[in-house]
Amino acid sequence: MNALLVMPIVIPMAGAAVSLLLRGRRALQCRIGIMTMTMLLITSIALIDRVWHEGILVTQIGKWPSPFGITIIADMFSAIMVVLASIIGLATAIYAASSVDSRRQSFGFYPLLSVLLMGICGAFLTGDLFNLYVWFEVMLIASFVLLVLGGERAQMEGSIKYVTLNLMSSAVFLAAVGIVYGLTGTLNMADLAEKLNSPLVGGVHTTVAMMFLIAFGIKAGLFPLFFWLPASYHTPPAAVSAVFAGLLTKVGVYALIRVFTLLFTHDVSHTHGIITVIAGLTMVTGVLGAASQYDFRRILSFHIISQIGYMIMGLGLYTHAAITGSIFYIIHHIIVKTNLFFVSGVANRLGGSYELKRLGGLYRQYPWLALLFMVPAMSLAGMPPLSGFFAKLALIRAGLEIEQYAIVTIALVVGVLTLFSMTKIWSEAFWKPAPVPSLDAARPRVEGIGILPHGTQIDDSAPNEKTASHECHNYVTPKPLMSRANWSMLLPIAVLALVTVSIGIGAELVLKVAARAADELLNPAGYVEAVLGARS
Repeated sequence: MNALLVMPIVIPMAGAAVSLLLRGRRALQCRIGIMTMTMLLITSIALIDRVWHEGILVTQIGKWPSPFGITIIADMFSAIMVVLASIIGLATAIYAASSVDSRRQSFGFYPLLSVLLMGICGAFLTGDLFNLYVWFEVMLIASFVLLVLGGERAQMEGSIKYVTLNLMSSAVFLAAVGIVYGLTGTLNMADLAEKLNSPLVGGVHTTVAMMFLIAFGIKAGLFPLFFWLPASYHTPPAAVSAVFAGLLTKVGVYALIRVFTLLFTHDVSHTHGIITVIAGLTMVTGVLGAASQYDFRRILSFHIISQIGYMIMGLGLYTHAAITGSIFYIIHHIIVKTNLFFVSGVANRLGGSYELKRLGGLYRQYPWLALLFMVPAMSLAGMPPLSGFFAKLALIRAGLEIEQYAIVTIALVVGVLTLFSMTKIWSEAFWKPAPVPSLDAARPRVEGIGILPHGTQIDDSAPNEKTASHECHNYVTPKPLMSRANWSMLLPIAVLALVTVSIGIGAELVLKVAARAADELLNPAGYVEAVLGARS
């Protein structure tokens, strides 16, 4: 057995177990969580290095030969995803040290984060459909508990929508798995790649493909199945929102790319044509939703949807350049989107709200935070020379090469609207002056009122009690950005911003890695040979 292949699953599992044994000792749980994610990152880098130099790695759990045993496999695409998951896991573990309150930490934040990462890595590395379903359920359980941790009303409402839609997705997924097994007698993906092309499967092939598109489309947040996402991702603490936004939807995208390049390629003009249309609708509806919002995290949540459209666009176009662009886009987006949610958490801590109307003056008070916001925000909008520019450029060039002008036009227009949404956050939260509190809100009965611009005159007229109370809630004591309490939140933001810039500077290298992954996806013979060749 190749131990390196199973370590991304075993390490977070062990980390969760050890953390549970230390229940009640928050500081130790925090250290164990950060150590676990550090070991996961080191292991994942070793894994991608092995895959790059030696090709696809396969192991059969318990030495049962394929297709009967449990296959763990890492090609370049899955190795990239494991590395990204470990980066986000480590960044979140550090960020949560001071951003997640002690009550949530006491109720198992770090063990749950480890279980979530175990499920994500398992989904990326599994080689059969039933185990993919199992890892999805592991992720669903861990993410649901993380979502409701704290028990606030908004969290409970969001979690009900989240778990209901994801259970529907699981039901469709399980039904599709059952039909596939009934048709072929196997769930090993390499074996299925051969048997699903048999004439015996007939027209059911396309029906099953659509069932998988619905199941994974719900998890990825595709049009019109995305409404659970903006209803739930803004409710938990920023650390939880960030890991959800960065990773969870990408597992759905990963599964779509995997099955629609390996299993369902019998009628590309039909199935992938539908995917292209859905990609365009997902982009448009997501960005219009973002443009209508005035909550920091709701805007970012709607942007997840529109950006998923870009990733699926490459799958729909189904050329080497397009798949390369999709993989580049996933790499860029996981880093950038997680970082933007991190920044929203710091803005909330400093400004006292996620509502843009209640924020303001952050640029004058905290110019370094403004810079750290601008890097991922402009990257998401596709401004050169940041990572988002090269990701969008790769997809648009791929679309122009095969004369898919409609989807290219949509991608360009959505890029402009994305820039508009980012500038809205900038102008409201960072650029405009801080909102001026009424006298009642400014009086000492509220401790440490601010952030008052220099020279502000306070209106001494009788305040509206309701308004004063409302504004009083929004004004918090100005806090130093570089305080001891904030360093663990700022460190991952700065590192992820640096990674974003590095991806832009080293775009050629990242494109080379993405192209290698696209090669393997579009030529699945190597994947099939690696798995079925390991039968004995």
